[in-house]
Amino acid sequence: MIIAVDFDGTIVEHKFPDIGEERLGAVETLKWMQSESHKVIIWTCRNGARLASMMNWLKEQGFTPDAVNSNIAHCPGFAVPKILADIYIDDRNLGGIPPWNIIRKVLSDGNTL
Repeated sequence: MIIAVDFDGTIVEHKFPDIGEERLGAVETLKWMQSESHKVIIWTCRNGARLASMMNWLKEQGFTPDAVNSNIAHCPGFAVPKILADIYIDDRNLGGIPPWNIIRKVLSDGNTL
């Protein structure tokens, strides 16, 4: 699957423009997603220096996304502004964001929330 994940408030606590503390299990789950052959897109409003600081933070955590604010390169013909994904994980979802251990369980069970 292609999974689009927001950064502020989702991977880290919302402290924008700073970077908050990691939400428990977020990076571990992102790494697990890739180990299961899922593609992970970081989908964020950050740009410029704030985007660079986010990328540095992710690198320090040992995580490299498959794409950032763009569609996966192997999806030709999708030159559209919307990020195309099978699942979107965002703290602004209706009902908020569940804990990352629940997200991982749902994905590993092949279900949706």
